[in-house]
Amino acid sequence: MLVRERSCWRKRGGTGPGGRGHGHVRARCTHVCVVGGGYTGVSAALEPAARGYAVTLLEAQRIGWGASGRNGGQVIVGFGSDGEAAIEKQFSREDARRAWEVSVEGLRLLRERIVGHAIDCDWQDGYLSLSVKPAKSRALRAWMDHVMQVYGYPLQWIEGSDIGCWLASGRFDSGAFDAGSGHLHPLKYCLGLAAAARAAGVRVHENSAVQMVERGSRPVVRTMQGEVHCDFVLLAGNVYLAEYGDDVAPEVSSRIMPVGTYMIATEPMGRDRADALIQSRAAASDTNFVLDYIRLSTDDRLLFGSGDSYSAKTPRNLIDKIRGSMLGVFPQLADLRIEHAWGGFVDITMNKAPDFGRLHPNIYYYLQGFSGHGVAMAGMAGKLAAEAIAGQVERFDLFARLRHRAFPGGALLRTPAPVLGML
Repeated sequence: MLVRERSCWRKRGGTGPGGRGHGHVRARCTHVCVVGGGYTGVSAALEPAARGYAVTLLEAQRIGWGASGRNGGQVIVGFGSDGEAAIEKQFSREDARRAWEVSVEGLRLLRERIVGHAIDCDWQDGYLSLSVKPAKSRALRAWMDHVMQVYGYPLQWIEGSDIGCWLASGRFDSGAFDAGSGHLHPLKYCLGLAAAARAAGVRVHENSAVQMVERGSRPVVRTMQGEVHCDFVLLAGNVYLAEYGDDVAPEVSSRIMPVGTYMIATEPMGRDRADALIQSRAAASDTNFVLDYIRLSTDDRLLFGSGDSYSAKTPRNLIDKIRGSMLGVFPQLADLRIEHAWGGFVDITMNKAPDFGRLHPNIYYYLQGFSGHGVAMAGMAGKLAAEAIAGQVERFDLFARLRHRAFPGGALLRTPAPVLGML
């Protein structure tokens, strides 16, 4: 049922509808104001718009500018072993299974959106989790058996002697194959979602950083370009939320920490060579604390990520370091040039589980803390928020029950303190 009160975007000049152009002061009806233009925000805008709500989305930069446009493109079920352990510790087995099923639905929702909105984003089935030594193999096998037994999710074990049938590397001791997960071009997917949101009627304002949110029964979201008077606010800034300052969400910004993630791309190697490198063309990642993650592009480049930075600073000699890690996995690629490199920040929580909730009864929602599993789950989070806005709160409230701790040291020290602890 639609909210009957009318709300307005009041333009002060500068950025106009869609984030471009100038014009006179004008007012538009807005039920939902979404802050953030990545997977979470775009999905959180698309879902209510599809239900008939008027929606305005504010993005500080451009759509997909943050992690949604720069991540490794790996679309993985679940919440990672740490996140799943945190959920199982706090929830009953039945509720933990409900949470897991939401993540599986997130994979299905992503696939449905790719087909339903004709998003050209280079989707490829398959994901490999790989261990580098026997102790990690035992942990990986225990995780796989647990997921299959408790959640009924199908996975395939790969013995060390069979690794060569999957990828041409002597680096790994064993692996687990997930046919339901996969990989895609992350920015293409985000831009495709944004196009679908605009087609559904979402008003998108890029280059519109939020400066303040006035709370109350009728929130006001303020930017330099204008302000949105609305019935519901949905915060989807994730790791960039802290940059908006204490006037937006000081209660939750200290519960996430930025983690740098960096990738290189080789020159194209040709289809036959690429197929021989990773026979199934599945994405792959090892299970180390600071992990390597791998996938092939549609034009037969190897995309290799490594050396995640927990200091929020770009490492020195980044390309050479990642190339060295790549050659540790695939020494046969030493002849290939590195043609591209990029990086950005993802958001993690202390317990690696997602952090959803409300800051004001019924009207002020936040979605954050995907901890490296956000490509599918961030889109699903937008669906859960839309359900809650429409009055179907059960699934959103399931995740909102998860308890989260702030990183030590507050906004100033929450990155140095954990880094010091890890050292």
